Amino acid sequence: MGLTSRALEYAVVVTAVLCVVLTVWGWPRLAGRGLRAVLGRLASIVVTQLALVCALALGVNSTFEFYGSWDELLGRNEQAPVSVIRHDGRDVAAGVRGGLVQAAGPQGLDRVTGLPAGPPEKAGKVESVRIMGRRTRVVNPAFVYLPPQYFQRQFHRQRFPVIVTISGYPGGIMNLAQYLRVPQTAGRLIARHRMQPTVVVMIRPTVAPPRDTQCVDVPGGPQAETFFTKDLPDALKSAYRVGHDPSAWGALGYSSGGTCALELALRNPGVYTAAAALSADYRIRDDLTTGSLFGSGPRAAQRQREHDLFWRLAHRPVPRISVLVASSRQGEPGYADTLRFVRAAKPPMTVDSIILPRGSHHFTTWRQEITPAMRWMGGELTFPQDVVPRPRKSGRASP
Repeated sequence: MGLTSRALEYAVVVTAVLCVVLTVWGWPRLAGRGLRAVLGRLASIVVTQLALVCALALGVNSTFEFYGSWDELLGRNEQAPVSVIRHDGRDVAAGVRGGLVQAAGPQGLDRVTGLPAGPPEKAGKVESVRIMGRRTRVVNPAFVYLPPQYFQRQFHRQRFPVIVTISGYPGGIMNLAQYLRVPQTAGRLIARHRMQPTVVVMIRPTVAPPRDTQCVDVPGGPQAETFFTKDLPDALKSAYRVGHDPSAWGALGYSSGGTCALELALRNPGVYTAAAALSADYRIRDDLTTGSLFGSGPRAAQRQREHDLFWRLAHRPVPRISVLVASSRQGEPGYADTLRFVRAAKPPMTVDSIILPRGSHHFTTWRQEITPAMRWMGGELTFPQDVVPRPRKSGRASP
């Protein structure tokens, strides 16, 4: 059974309940003073506690997705391939062994309701995959939503825009699909012609769980920014018909995922030209979950300043990107910083905002914001993009 499978969760919970029941029922029989009775009580306590801890740990992992598989938990992640596989424009993303996008197990997708059902050319499709980092050697779980138009004949050579949606920390791709309902929202908006056909990639911000890498290239450590700005685009372009021009790429996230979206666009406008951030921070600092992100020595302080978006807007050339930020007047601790960020922005960068009268740092608030955020993002990205080249006919080579 997979680490995130519902069958494993049920089995462990039932085992924990049985252990508690058996301990309560058998305790009077273990009340003696002999060695056997003492050992029996100790064994009963230890087994029951282990069963309860395992059930709790599985529940926490299922919610926050620190680990997506047994191999990842045990540190047996396979190394990512070192070559890009070209597929001549055909859709062969999932299931290509040795490619940069590989088919994965459900990764919890089987527990998500409201996903596309029916023929892909009418309903669209959500794939569960692993993204292989050619440079960083990172292997990251992801869901990929493909709109119905992706499978329709009239679009068979068309490249589509991409929204990279990034979860908060702790959290993972299940939160994007189950609680924020990203693929369901995209499907509904596209069906109602309120959003252009778009490929939506759901991914977590950390590349070295359980550490929070915050989309930062850590000196001598995990290279999260490189993964998001080089490995991830390379992998998606090698396996899906997605736009090759930066005008087709946007990043969207909530909480620390929103911080990542802003950082990626402001620091890498040649990769992402649009960013939407729900309840984001505007600077990155070290804490207990991140460890040291910026290294030590005289350059550490400057590396940290480079990830302070207020500092960047004041001291670095402002990129030509579009940004959407969302917060609430009451209940959001980052509201004042959001207003400060909006005021600090200047051309050629454009900033729009969603400001709710009240909200919280929670999915109840983000679900109110995700629909307008995705509509906004759809209006910022370029579609249609260029087309994939026609397959060459066998025979004499073209001059």
